[in-house]
Amino acid sequence: MSDLARTKKTKSRAGGETRLGLVRRARRMLRTLTEAYPDAHCELDFDTPLELAVATILSAQCTDKRVNEVTPALFAKYPTAADYAGADRTELEEMIRSTGFFRNKATSLMGLGAALVEQYDGEVPAKLAQLVKLPGIGRKTANVILGNAFEVPGITVDTHFGRLVRRWGWTEEEDPVKVEHAIGELIPRKEWTMLSHRVIFHGRRVCHSRKPACGACLLAKDCPSYGLGPTEPAVAAKLVRGPEAPRLLELAGVVDEIPESTIEQAAAKEPMA
Repeated sequence: MSDLARTKKTKSRAGGETRLGLVRRARRMLRTLTEAYPDAHCELDFDTPLELAVATILSAQCTDKRVNEVTPALFAKYPTAADYAGADRTELEEMIRSTGFFRNKATSLMGLGAALVEQYDGEVPAKLAQLVKLPGIGRKTANVILGNAFEVPGITVDTHFGRLVRRWGWTEEEDPVKVEHAIGELIPRKEWTMLSHRVIFHGRRVCHSRKPACGACLLAKDCPSYGLGPTEPAVAAKLVRGPEAPRLLELAGVVDEIPESTIEQAAAKEPMA
């Protein structure tokens, strides 16, 4: 079957939508997200590829905020791969204890350091195939490193990303690798890294897991899951979080329907982890 025939024939989950319609809707939603989150970025603090690799390993089952509280002292004490390779385990574990699963994470960091020293002269490689073979680095972590440390486009499928693209009817896949490939077919490659950031930002601020702010969401008209959360603007606006809240509520066209105190409270709330 030709690509054109497949485009015309394939249906998405969003109400009999054609493949071409899905591509157009997905890209339209991306344009809206780009307007909403022009400054979206990796919320882990880092200066080097090694620091980003370490921070991403620590972020498993932990908030970015907590990781960012731990890493300044960690990066100062272990500036090179060789430092992690030769770290005193007890001391390293104590430094990262608050991020959870600290024993496993210490093993990953020490193993990562040793592998980098042995295989890459202490430098983090810039290829997916090499990254995923390193201790502690799976495909998601590799894409974070590639996209943010090396500017190599990559789609980061974390829990927020997977949840949102399924809600939006972009894919029905559950497996992260299959999700990555499915979304990569909808969105131009050059957009992949920023798409990941913007979807994750939206998931943390508006489209929450248990109760999305549907009635205050700027993507409402294109979302087949609209109504999963409260649709009354005054109720939904209270669920929006983060300093971007006033802008998001304005773009959603609900500012005139809610008290200013609600907007201020939304802006004062920390984004979800």
